Amino acid sequence: MADWSREDKKFMRAALRLAEKGLGYTTPNPAVGAVVVKDGKVVGRGYHKKAGTPHAEVHALNDAGSLAKEGTIYVTLEPCNHHGRTPPCTKAILEAGIKQVVIGCKDPNPKVEGGGADFLKKMGLDVRCGCLENEAKTIIAPFAKHLKKKLPWVRSKSAMSLDGRIATHTGHSKWITNEKARQYGHRLREISDVILVGKETVLADNPSLTCRWHKGPGRDPMRIVLDSGLTIPDNMKIFKQKSSASTILVGIDSADVRQRSEKYRNQGIDVWLLPPDKSGRVDLNALLHRMGEEKIQSVLVEGGSVVHGSFWDNSLVDEAFFFYAPIVIGGTDSKMCIGGQGAAKVNDAKRLHSFNLVKLKDNFLIKGLVANLDALWGES
Repeated sequence: MADWSREDKKFMRAALRLAEKGLGYTTPNPAVGAVVVKDGKVVGRGYHKKAGTPHAEVHALNDAGSLAKEGTIYVTLEPCNHHGRTPPCTKAILEAGIKQVVIGCKDPNPKVEGGGADFLKKMGLDVRCGCLENEAKTIIAPFAKHLKKKLPWVRSKSAMSLDGRIATHTGHSKWITNEKARQYGHRLREISDVILVGKETVLADNPSLTCRWHKGPGRDPMRIVLDSGLTIPDNMKIFKQKSSASTILVGIDSADVRQRSEKYRNQGIDVWLLPPDKSGRVDLNALLHRMGEEKIQSVLVEGGSVVHGSFWDNSLVDEAFFFYAPIVIGGTDSKMCIGGQGAAKVNDAKRLHSFNLVKLKDNFLIKGLVANLDALWGES
């Protein structure tokens, strides 16, 4: 294992921050960032902005220009060594005269893993891999999971009081968390391909489910609403608003539901009919497989306690975001954050790892991974 210096980590963090700018916009490609360093200073920056456009390394090298010669490039993902919609990044690195390459994580694709790093080594460059590896893997986890399992990465997001309530006993929930926390939530929407809620959330709040945050309108994710029997009114905001993203209703596949689906389809609303689970609700595993077939790499679950409970009970959550406000709602009948059956024993409870605490004025966020990234990369 390489001994990473403070400088290495500093420059890789800069590359990771650049990679984050591409989240939500690069599908089906991963989000990647790169910086070129010369004499201890960043002289070039770049990130992958959209599939089919130049990769992060090319942007960073172009930004650096002649200063790239004899420099070091820090890149969050192993440079590609194959022709896709763009030329291989290894060629651009060689032509720029780079002498050292520091990589966050290897390509998760077993067909190309190590290819870029090995090629550059053979060409005489000093190549090191694994700097801030866990952070680099987390950024491209949706890409890796879809690549390996043909399934989307599942993010679970909840906003609650200190005692885990998402609404009072009367159903009132606006607003539990502060503006800064809500802005962070909109950023999570922007980086996700899909936002998913249940019928009850739509009926209770009549939400828009769009991306609205202070840096601009953002990119709206596709909206998926779970409605087993397809009984939701067709005049809700999600069906009427102007948005570049579509809304999909998901119900169970039965004769009466198929008949009801025509009403929505006649209005241009997409409907997916899937098998029911043992409780008669939409089978979530079938839903995730359908998303994978549709090339969806990430989904943000924002539903109520029933929907969240189903995802957690079925061990389908990969990454969790819990927003807390410094209030106590109380009440036996107040709505809780996570419903479902839950763990029978404390030892059976789902555990977050690689988690962080983020302060959002007087609110705070606990975010962490549930999925094992090493297992996803086939390294455990």
